[in-house]
Amino acid sequence: MTSPFDLSGKVAVVTGANTGIGQAIAVALAAAGADVACVGRTPAEDTVAQIRALGRRAEIISADLSTIEPVQRVVDEAVEKLGGLDILVNNAGIIRRADAVDFTEEDWDAVIDTNLKSVFFLCQAAGKHMIAKGSGKIVNIASMLTFQGGIRVPSYTASKSGIGGLTKLLANEWAKHGINVNAIAPGYIATNNTTALQADPVRNAAILDRIPAGKWGDASDLGGAAVFLCSHAADYVQGHILAVDGGWLAR
Repeated sequence: MTSPFDLSGKVAVVTGANTGIGQAIAVALAAAGADVACVGRTPAEDTVAQIRALGRRAEIISADLSTIEPVQRVVDEAVEKLGGLDILVNNAGIIRRADAVDFTEEDWDAVIDTNLKSVFFLCQAAGKHMIAKGSGKIVNIASMLTFQGGIRVPSYTASKSGIGGLTKLLANEWAKHGINVNAIAPGYIATNNTTALQADPVRNAAILDRIPAGKWGDASDLGGAAVFLCSHAADYVQGHILAVDGGWLAR
């Protein structure tokens, strides 16, 4: 009997795949059997090497998702290079920190454009392909700030709140086409985006004090959740935001 988590024969696109959460998810999908197109501004050479070492195909697609200009090309290149598109993981994102009273329009636009606008239009481009073939899996990367307000990250909070709503909307529209749209909300994961928090002794201590697991998460902790949501095991899961947070939200 085939495992419901088996992704053999599937083609995945993962954005922001060169490091951190994106790399961990790309490698986890490959370990489950998928071939992966690794998208990012920086070529994901290490990620591709890890995927190929697992015996899966992997390709680099260079794209700066601070604008929507490369969105259709990302989909077209994945289909051309790997023969299809079954899975999209929208992981690429940026963060800017400043007090709300000092936050600039430039920092607002940069984060919203990358974290929300490009995500929607990449979903749209992939969705058209998936609707035409009657199946697909889309996983957006949300955040604890999809549920909470946070501090000193107004555009990031707005973008991740938007990801939660967008995920539900697309699930509502596309479930009838055989497409599952869900999200993963990472807790406090040790990545480049959280370096400043880890280095702040006061904030770091407060964060660790609230996490029941008592530690920062590792990017690899997101891999199993991604495989689940991209597999047949999640065929009846729609519009869900799966927190992988060490118990943060339960506290």
